[in-house]
Amino acid sequence: MNEEIKQRIQKRENWQRGLFMFFFMFIYGFSNSLVIGILFFQFATLILTGKTNEFLLGFSQSLSIYIHQIINFLTFNSEQRPFPFSTWPNASDTRDMIKDSSKND
Repeated sequence: MNEEIKQRIQKRENWQRGLFMFFFMFIYGFSNSLVIGILFFQFATLILTGKTNEFLLGFSQSLSIYIHQIINFLTFNSEQRPFPFSTWPNASDTRDMIKDSSKND
C-alpha cells in the first residue's frame, strides 16, 4: 500500500470528520421530515384560518439555513460544523446565504 494513503487512513481528523458526517446525515434526514410536517401544517393553517403561522415562518426560515449549513458540511464546502457544534442560525442569517450577483467586482 502506498505510504501516503496509509498515513491518510491513520489520520484521526479524517475519521473524526467521517463520524460527524454520519451524525449530520441523520440530522439532515430528520430535518427534511420536519420540513414536510411544517408544510402540511402551514397549508392546513392557511385553509382553516386564512393566514400562515408567523412563528413557523421564522422557524422554517432558520431551519432552511440550518439544512444549507449541513449540506455545505457534508459536501466539504465548509469545515464549520452546524448546530449543536455552533449556534443555531436565525432568520436574519439569510442574507449571508444569498450572494448579490448584481455587483460587478
